[in-house]
Amino acid sequence: MVVRRRLILLDDRPVELADSYYPLAVASGTALAEPRKVPGGAVTLLAELGYTGAEVVEDVSADLASAEERERLQLPEGGAVLRLLRLTRTADGAPMEASLMVMPGGRRLTYRLPSV
Repeated sequence: MVVRRRLILLDDRPVELADSYYPLAVASGTALAEPRKVPGGAVTLLAELGYTGAEVVEDVSADLASAEERERLQLPEGGAVLRLLRLTRTADGAPMEASLMVMPGGRRLTYRLPSV
């Protein structure tokens, strides 16, 4: 498993913790396995490698921030966070990426889904 951990900043302030997990078969030997930014982003690189998401499942929850989350996001004691866990699978059902994003509470998520 290859893990990428990032602290997302906006105007030099932390706004999100983003951890992405990739199977070795997907990420080994690629820029995903290197501790630097991926030119064009991970989604672009995955597509270049032949991996496109066919199904995305997201689980969203809200809770009090852990001590590490409070420290990294510069939140006060008792600060809340929104956690978004996303699993992306290929057309054949194989997982290609799992991501956990942690954001300070008060964020808003908007989804647009195709009608069935």
